[in-house]
Amino acid sequence: MKTLAIRPDPGGRVPETAMVMAAGLGKRMRPLTATRPKPLVEVSGKPLIDYVFDRLRAAGVKRAVVNVHYLADAMEAHLVHRVKGIEVIVSDERDALLETGGGIVKARAEIGDSPFLVVNSDNLWLDGPTDAIRALAARWDDETMDALLLVVPLARAHCHGGQGDFRLDADGKIVGRRLPGKPAPFVYTGVQILSPRVIADWPDGPFSTMLFWERAIAAGRAYGLVHQGLWFDVGTPAAIPQAEAMMADG
Repeated sequence: MKTLAIRPDPGGRVPETAMVMAAGLGKRMRPLTATRPKPLVEVSGKPLIDYVFDRLRAAGVKRAVVNVHYLADAMEAHLVHRVKGIEVIVSDERDALLETGGGIVKARAEIGDSPFLVVNSDNLWLDGPTDAIRALAARWDDETMDALLLVVPLARAHCHGGQGDFRLDADGKIVGRRLPGKPAPFVYTGVQILSPRVIADWPDGPFSTMLFWERAIAAGRAYGLVHQGLWFDVGTPAAIPQAEAMMADG
């Protein structure tokens, strides 16, 4: 059995470690990603990944494990020269892109044995009345949860062309994914807390974090927290000016 040691966390405390996903090919963002990785694409003059590190620092995260693959040298150079105030550890996937689940498994030793954040490096959000990461930490209950996803209502998923991802009950428990032919009320924002205990019996090679989510959903241990601020799906060049305009308007 492939698994990790687990150190329970009482909740309320922001995880010390974040896994920052920065290895993707950024195909939908072409031609902007022809010469730079997607996390270095700029919105309002600032690389997407810098917004992520701003949020991590503000929430009190101490260390970030960042996976790299596409144009990895550029990504590493940016981390060395631009990221301050937080320890950065690179998880090198130059030999093979492992997708989100495989990337977490490769970095498992650096992630450690406590609940940890996972943040997509091309994620862009503005906090509402409270810090979103701190709100996740406050909601985390290690006795009942293996996964806690920050979600946004489909109607407030700006620049997003999808039909939603998950269905939640009144307590925030994820009761299922989107049904065929029907929209789902909530969209995953790319920010979550995971428990190491859900990382077990993984397949070899690339695979999606969905494997871990499906296990947690089946066990009744996957929850969603609704984001109260703005969130943007900056997945294509056309989405950049839209996001910039909305950010300027607050």
